[in-house]
Amino acid sequence: MANKIYHKHFTHPVFFFILTLFVLETFTTTTALDGSLTQPPPYISHRTGKCTKKERQALLHFKSYIHYNPYGSLTTWTPGEEEKVATNDCCYWSGVMCNNHSHVTSLYLRGGFLKGKISPSLLNLSYLDYLDLTGNSFNGTIPMFIGSMTQLRYLNLGLNHFNGTIPSELGNLTNLQELSLVYLSNCTIENLDWLSHLSQLDSLDMSGISLGKVDNWVNVILSLKKLSTLYLDGCDLSHVVHPYSYSYVNSSFSSSIVTLSLQENNLNSSMHHWLFPLTSNTLVELHLSWNMLDGIPKYLGNLCGLTSLYFCSNLMPVKLPDFLSNLSGCTSVNLQHLYATSSQFTGSLSDDIQNFSSLQELDLSNNQLDGNISEKVWHLPKLQTLDVSSNFLKGAISENIEKSNILYVNLSNNSLEGVPLESKMSNISSIEVIDLSSCKLGPRFPKWIRTMKNLSDIDLSNTEISDNIPEDFWKTWPSRLTYLHMAFNNITGTVTDLFSNFDPAAPSTIDLSSNNFYGHIPNAPSSLARLDLSKNNLSGQIFFLCQIVDGLGYNNLSGRLPTSIKFLINLKVLYLYNNNFSGKLPLSLKNLTHLTFLNLGANKFSGYVPGWIGGRLTRLYALILTSNKFIGTIPSDLCQLAYLQILDLSMNKFQGVIPSCLGNLTSMVQDGSVVRENVHDLLSFNVNGGGVYVDRSMIKWQGSLREFSSTLGFVKIINLSSNNLTGKIPDKLTDLHKLIALDLSMNALFGEIPSNIGQMKELLILDLSRNNLRGGLPSSMSQMTLLNYLDVSYNSLSGRIPSGTQLQSFEPSRYTGNVGLCGLPLPKYCPGDKVLEGPPVSRESMEGGEGIDDLQKWFYIGGATGFATGFWMVCIALIVNRRGRQAFFHLMHSLENWVYVKVMVFIAKSRRV
Repeated sequence: MANKIYHKHFTHPVFFFILTLFVLETFTTTTALDGSLTQPPPYISHRTGKCTKKERQALLHFKSYIHYNPYGSLTTWTPGEEEKVATNDCCYWSGVMCNNHSHVTSLYLRGGFLKGKISPSLLNLSYLDYLDLTGNSFNGTIPMFIGSMTQLRYLNLGLNHFNGTIPSELGNLTNLQELSLVYLSNCTIENLDWLSHLSQLDSLDMSGISLGKVDNWVNVILSLKKLSTLYLDGCDLSHVVHPYSYSYVNSSFSSSIVTLSLQENNLNSSMHHWLFPLTSNTLVELHLSWNMLDGIPKYLGNLCGLTSLYFCSNLMPVKLPDFLSNLSGCTSVNLQHLYATSSQFTGSLSDDIQNFSSLQELDLSNNQLDGNISEKVWHLPKLQTLDVSSNFLKGAISENIEKSNILYVNLSNNSLEGVPLESKMSNISSIEVIDLSSCKLGPRFPKWIRTMKNLSDIDLSNTEISDNIPEDFWKTWPSRLTYLHMAFNNITGTVTDLFSNFDPAAPSTIDLSSNNFYGHIPNAPSSLARLDLSKNNLSGQIFFLCQIVDGLGYNNLSGRLPTSIKFLINLKVLYLYNNNFSGKLPLSLKNLTHLTFLNLGANKFSGYVPGWIGGRLTRLYALILTSNKFIGTIPSDLCQLAYLQILDLSMNKFQGVIPSCLGNLTSMVQDGSVVRENVHDLLSFNVNGGGVYVDRSMIKWQGSLREFSSTLGFVKIINLSSNNLTGKIPDKLTDLHKLIALDLSMNALFGEIPSNIGQMKELLILDLSRNNLRGGLPSSMSQMTLLNYLDVSYNSLSGRIPSGTQLQSFEPSRYTGNVGLCGLPLPKYCPGDKVLEGPPVSRESMEGGEGIDDLQKWFYIGGATGFATGFWMVCIALIVNRRGRQAFFHLMHSLENWVYVKVMVFIAKSRRV
């Protein structure tokens, strides 16, 4: 949901790695909140003099070691003495900070993707105490001379390409307070003794470096008396044979760690012994996600300072009641955040939860919990976020939900039913966001939802509702809603008012698709960002459009496009497929210069296709006007659409020749795709589902219509079929080397097929059927080894079908209607052929009909039996396991188009000779 904080996505170390690369400027550790040195010191506005020549030369020497500076991070670092002050004084150079005596004290070169080596000239910056080189591409070994920069208090070398052993000379940096070597995965450490010399160290991050060979590392950590933050994610800690020395652990020393992260180390219960000395009442935040833990030790229940516990994506079964019981000491009293999503928790959400009186956020989503939700959950006084989605919970939702102080509730993907005693509910004042999708609320409409007067986000999609929507539903939340999702039900009724419920000041999303709403569409709020009313029985005209018009397809809407469209200058998607819109394309479409996807297919638009589409809508990657009544010629202006990779003008009344300039369409000539063009970022909107919208479209593929969505960005096609086009196929069209589908069927084209058509080696589909083409099939077609669908039937072609694995593999019907064609796969001999090669002779005929031997018989029988057994085992498992079934079909739905395209490419490649 829109307001949810997705903690489950922030628990994987790989996420931190990717996030750091893109937001390095804002990346900070937890200790930054405590006044640490993670951020560079503030700029000194009052300084005496300029930086010294020695320091300026040291920086220029550092720059000379850089051979790649893609973002111009060092462009201000110039040697000119007579230039303006900002250039002459290195204190004004980007990434450089000086003290009030104009000595360089900080280098902040984070995220510049600089390539090269680190210059020893840094030793001449004798006042430098802050060095941040993270997020670059420095290579080679980490220089040992860094260990001589003893004035350093902050050092970050993470996210670079260093290799070799981490130099023990870093142990000389006795003033160091923060050290980050994060994700230097090519570096090794076999001994950590040098770390014990850093007595001032407050923060240490060595995530991504293997410590699998480092014995007694716990002892070293405990020797750092001021250490408060420790990140050792992905450090192979489970490989360490002797992580600590018993004699040291039993000493009087205690840990000072406040934040401890040990994620993604494949840890199991054997770590309980050495984790104990690292924990104390000073510990506030503990990360144990992405391990193999089957529970937690009881001593964690005695950590009175612990407020946040992360236990996500552990792969071993854990009984939730036992887990909560082990936290039942003073930890349960003070714990505020428990994130345990995507683990293997079993059992029920029992009454033990009442012991966690300080709990503010509870995330147990995507586990295997069953039974009812304890009534005690709704009585937790400080709970604000509850997420138990994607479990096996059942039973009715308690009417005590109205007594809770929770703001965000996600109960989706369970077998939960609606509130049975909704008549007792009068006013639920706290809940702002509720997600009940894929629960069993129906068949009656859950009227108790209307008692939640503070709701801003509602998701009732796929909840088995088969009922009329109450008329007063549309006015229940005056100016509050920003998100309403009720798709995939059987809700009937009219949509009477889209104004009253929605916040006029916030971008809103409405999804009522795949229901049985009928009648006219009322006006919508001006703040509407996304509207999906597709697959209903709506009719009449529309008088508004919103920022992404993707959800009006598959209705009975009619009339002309509203004049208000001219005001949507930021519109990116216009999807009106399969309605009854009519008339000419309005001139106001010229204003939509940000449009990337235009699908007006399966309507009754008429007139000429205006040439200004090519001159004004220059960002289009998809232009789909199929199944309308357009006339005239195809405007050559469309050739200006450099990003165009889907052009579908089929099933209209176009005439004239195919513009030869179509062979210049840049996106169909060059490598790569505009995959991201079909994925639109909606993070600026208050939208559920990850904050993106993905384009979708029906595409003619191998003779039938298929819907493409997530893979639409990979599709590069031209479909001009079923028109009245004449003339020859332009030779220039064969320059579209990256085209994967070309359909020119059902026209009146004549002349020969271009001789160099074989250079279109990426083609999977070629349909030239039902034209007046003559001559032979070019011999170059034998080079089209990826061709998976070919149809040249009903032309006037003649001559031998070129030899090639692909061309002989198609059905003879793909060549029928060409009386002059001969050769395989047709049964017609070519002149000069003595014997027409047929299919290989079977073994049965070679052996006089005796058949295969007994061993082979049993091989086939066993194989068939094994396949049948395995098939039904999988089917039964999917039938019995509801969660597995949902996950399986959701995955299949998401990957269907991708798998379909990739399999065809694989099969085509496997047919190469």
